[in-house]
Amino acid sequence: MRFVRIIVAAAAAVVLGGAAFAELAPERALRLALDAERQRSGLVRKEIELPGGLHYVYLEGGSGEPLMLFHGFGADKDNFTRVARFLVPHYRVVVPDHVGFGESSHPADADYTPAAQAGRLHSLAAALGIGRVHLGGSSMGGHIAMTYAAAYPNDVASLWLLDPGGVWSAPPSELAKIITQTGRNPLMARNEEEFAGVYAFTMSDPPWVPRVFLDVLARERMRNFALEQKIFEQIRADQLQPRIQGLTTPSLIVWGREDRAISVETADVLHGMLSHSEVIVLDGIGHLPMLEAPQRSASDYLAFRAKLAHG
Repeated sequence: MRFVRIIVAAAAAVVLGGAAFAELAPERALRLALDAERQRSGLVRKEIELPGGLHYVYLEGGSGEPLMLFHGFGADKDNFTRVARFLVPHYRVVVPDHVGFGESSHPADADYTPAAQAGRLHSLAAALGIGRVHLGGSSMGGHIAMTYAAAYPNDVASLWLLDPGGVWSAPPSELAKIITQTGRNPLMARNEEEFAGVYAFTMSDPPWVPRVFLDVLARERMRNFALEQKIFEQIRADQLQPRIQGLTTPSLIVWGREDRAISVETADVLHGMLSHSEVIVLDGIGHLPMLEAPQRSASDYLAFRAKLAHG
């Protein structure tokens, strides 16, 4: 979901002339605020068509070694806009919308398994002139990033894993228990009320946002509901662990201690499988560290990269 839009929404009311403007034209207010946030972070919206017709929309900024960042389920590229502000002075940052989300293609009959998504992203990287790359991923994006590293180990220099999915042997999370007991998925929204619940569920201390902005974002999720159902089931059925056991890619594993979507105990399980990994657990943070604590998340990542550079 487009949390960055939410976070900058209150500022949009001031920038665009007051709360009345946001009430009368909420879609436009969010669009303009998002443009301003991207500009502040040094990111430019771009798009590309791959052979075969798949259309990718992505954000890009900075220069240096390439760093590709993958958003999570129900989200889009702007989940990384805030944290990118601290990264573009150091790296060439590329943040795509996954196929099936955001502004990229939404083919109804496509394969949305992490392996298929990783293959597409590898093709995207090649089309952008990126060979060896550092990868970062949040939630589902971390699942995909690890799958990419397992499939193309010589092309991945490091992994930045922010509450990643795919490791199902850890103790079940609150999300998993709710789905098992009720069949309801707290990460999906069929109406505005459910979307407000998604927002509260994914972050430990979510910023206050006027309801009118949440409702705009809810409509985007509602339109993609059927496809998201399909994608979620494919993700849940994917067994990542055999793929990554013993993977030697240097990895920084970051977890919010208050994560309700994926249990924080997963960090230790994952650490045991990735032979060159380290773990940081953030107190008071939920499922989205790069949104809840962007400067701290970036600082930890820069320190990790500095250690890699010095051997």
